[in-house]
Amino acid sequence: MTASTDFISETGQFRGELLAYCYRMLGSADEAEDLVQETYLRAWRSYEGFEGRASVRTWLYRIATNACLTAIDRRGRRPLPSGLGAPGADPAGPVQAGPEVPWLQPMPSAWLAAGVAAPADPATVIASRAGLRLALVAAWQYLSARQRAVLILRDVLDWPAAEVAGLLGTSTAAVNSALRRARAQLAHLLPAESAVAEPSDPAQRALLDQFMAAFEHADVAALARLLRDDVVLEMPPLLTWFAGRDHVLGFYGTNLFTEPDRFRLVATSANGQPAAAGYHRDAGGGYQAHALTVLTMTAAGISRIDTFLDAGLFPRFGLPPYLPAR
Repeated sequence: MTASTDFISETGQFRGELLAYCYRMLGSADEAEDLVQETYLRAWRSYEGFEGRASVRTWLYRIATNACLTAIDRRGRRPLPSGLGAPGADPAGPVQAGPEVPWLQPMPSAWLAAGVAAPADPATVIASRAGLRLALVAAWQYLSARQRAVLILRDVLDWPAAEVAGLLGTSTAAVNSALRRARAQLAHLLPAESAVAEPSDPAQRALLDQFMAAFEHADVAALARLLRDDVVLEMPPLLTWFAGRDHVLGFYGTNLFTEPDRFRLVATSANGQPAAAGYHRDAGGGYQAHALTVLTMTAAGISRIDTFLDAGLFPRFGLPPYLPAR
C-alpha cells in the first residue's frame, strides 16, 4: 500500500466534518472550502512525520484550527447587517449598499449531512443542525478567534477540555476560562437563542410553502399571517435592514410585491434551516437567479428573514441559474 493510499484512507473520512468546522469558525463557505484544502495539503506534506501521538482526527483539527486562526487574524469577522447599525426607519425610503463588507455567507445543509459522522442518532443530527444556525454563526463572529475555537470544540463538537487544551497548546484551566467568557458573551449577543422552539419538520415545510406562495402571489396579507411581531429582515450586501412586522411588510409591499408572478421561488435548505431560492422574471418571461432567503422559524411564526442578494450562491446549492417561463 502506498503512502498516498494510506493518507487517503486515514484522513478522507474527516473532510465533511472539517468543512463544517471551518465554516463555523469563518462564517464563509468559500473560505471553509479553501481552508480544508489547505489543511489536507499541510497534512500530506507532514504525513511521513506523523508519529501517532494523537489521533488522526485530532491532528487534522489542529492543522485546520491553526489555519482558521491565521485567516481570522488576517481579515476579521463576517457580520450580518444587524451587527453594523440600527434598523431602517423608512421601509419606502432608499437603501444603502455595503459591497465592501466581507459578509457572512449561508452554508448548504447538504454539507451538514457530510459533517455528521455516520451512523448518527437523531439527537446528534439535531444538535449539529442547531450548531449551524445562521444567527448563531453570526454571533460567533464577535468572539475572539481562540474563544470561537474553544466554544465550538467544547459546546458544539463536545470535545473534552483536556483534548481542546492539547490541540490549542494551552492548559485545561485556560480552556475552561475562555469557555466561560465565550458563553457569557454569546448569552449577551443571543439571549433568546436557546429558547427558540422550532416547529416540527413537516410544519416547517408547510410554513416555507406558504411563504413562497405569498411571495409569488405578491400577497402582503398572506405574508403578514406568517410573521412574528418582532420579525427581522436582512438583505446582504445591503446595509439597510428592518425590524418589526410593519416595517418588513412595508418594505415588501413597496419594493417587491408590486405584481404577481414577478418572482418564482424554489425550496432548498441552508444552515439546517428552511430556505428559498428566488428567481426574478426577465423581459422574456423567464426567471433569472436573484437571491437566496434563509428563514428562522419558531412555533409563533417566522422570526428572521435573511435574504442574500447574490446569484453566485446558486451553484453551491445545486440550483440552476435560470428557470423557463411558466
